Amino acid sequence: MTDSIAASPEPRLNRRQAAKIRTRQKVLEAARSLFAERGYEPATIRDIAKGAGMSTGAVFANFQDKAELFEAVLTEDMTRLAEVVEAGAPQGEPVRDRLVGALSAGYHSSLDQLPLFQAIVARSWFQPLAAEMRARTATKKLQLAIGAILQDAVSRGEIAQDADLRLLVELIWDAYLSNYRRAAYDNWDAQALSDHIARQIDVILAGALVTR
Repeated sequence: MTDSIAASPEPRLNRRQAAKIRTRQKVLEAARSLFAERGYEPATIRDIAKGAGMSTGAVFANFQDKAELFEAVLTEDMTRLAEVVEAGAPQGEPVRDRLVGALSAGYHSSLDQLPLFQAIVARSWFQPLAAEMRARTATKKLQLAIGAILQDAVSRGEIAQDADLRLLVELIWDAYLSNYRRAAYDNWDAQALSDHIARQIDVILAGALVTR
């Protein structure tokens, strides 16, 4: 084959396949709405089916159980949030400002889904190992976005070459996620969360920054 030969077009979906995709998306949208409003436990398959305008059987035809449905919602939402975080990091600024900008953008875009983040934290303590591994995969893109900012700072000489970037990512991610508790129990808004993560980042980066 030569480069002049066009790649074969992807096969078109038949009517049944297209309908199945539409049904799955309707279920995901209804589930996302309920998980974001109520959290994991109070959102039932029956209510999700009702919100999607279909039977519970149609839900189970697409997802094995509520846990699998939650993981599908989590994967989609974390992918979107990773894009928001990446876009929120101001280019050319010091690493501290890039991290604060990125994570602040995350808070501002996601605080209306607070019960969903509470569910992420709560389930991480009470789910099977396999489910925990899948959840970590879903949030991996967010951690990679943080890691990319730190790696760029190493390249620019802001962070020491021997800094433990994996540990820094872990500490920043844990701080970011745990701050949603402040919103849940102390009524902090997105700006208060942003101010707090800025102070946390100052402490976390203190030992890794190159002094000039």
